[in-house]
Amino acid sequence: MFRLDGKVALVTGASQGIGAAIAKQLAAQGATVVCAARTLRKLQEVADAIAAEGGKADVAVADLSDGASVRAAVATTVERHGAIHILVNNAGITRDKLLIQMKEEDWDAVINTNLKGAWAAMQAATKPMMKQRWGRIINIASVVGQMGNPGQANYVAAKAGLIGLTKSVARELASRNVTANAVTPGYIETAMTADLPEGVKAEFTKQIPLGRMGTVDDIASAVVFLASEEAGYVTGQVLSVNGGLLMP
Repeated sequence: MFRLDGKVALVTGASQGIGAAIAKQLAAQGATVVCAARTLRKLQEVADAIAAEGGKADVAVADLSDGASVRAAVATTVERHGAIHILVNNAGITRDKLLIQMKEEDWDAVINTNLKGAWAAMQAATKPMMKQRWGRIINIASVVGQMGNPGQANYVAAKAGLIGLTKSVARELASRNVTANAVTPGYIETAMTADLPEGVKAEFTKQIPLGRMGTVDDIASAVVFLASEEAGYVTGQVLSVNGGLLMP
C-alpha cells in the first residue's frame, strides 16, 4: 500500500527537517526523489542517506525565491529522469516581526519564497503532468495559515495564499488526473523548535489535545499518502496534521 515504484518526485526545501523526511519516505516507497534547496552540501547528505538505505535520489540546487531557478529545477528533473509525477512544495523561510515593525523586504522575502516559489514550481510541473495524465502536487502550508499568528503576518499570508492556490489548481487540473492538496503541519519538532526554551515548548504542548508536538515523519507520512494511487480521488483538500491543535 502507498507504493510509489516508477514515480519521480521533486521535493523543495529537502536539505533538512520536514523536507528531508519527506524525501526519505518517498524514496522508501520506491520513488526516485530529486532533492532541491539552496545548499548543495546538505542536499547531498540527504541524497547519500537515501542511497545508503537502498533508495534512489538526485539533487538540484535551486533558490525558491527565483522563478527561473525553480523552473530550471523542474526541467532538470524531467531531463534526467524522464518525468515528474510528484511535486512537493515544502521550501519556506520566516522573517518574523510584528506588523508595525515589519519591513517591506521582510514581506517580499517570505512571499517570494513561500508562495511565489511554489507557484513557479507548480506552473513548471503542470505541462509534463498534464501530458502524462498523472500527477500529484502537495503543498506544505501551516496551521497558522488557517488560524493566524501574531508576529507572522508575512508567513501567515503566504501559507493562507498557498491553501487558496492549491484549491484553484486542483480545479484546473482535475480533468487531466492531476491532484493538488495541501498539508498543514501544527507544532513540529525540528532543529528550529529544538532551540526553544523548555517552558515555551511546554506551553505549546498544553494546547495540543494529543499532548505532544508532531514529528517530521508525521508530516512525511501524510505526504506519502497524498502522493499515492490510493489518494487518487482526493484533490483540493487541506490535510491538517496538528495533533488536534486546530479542528476546522
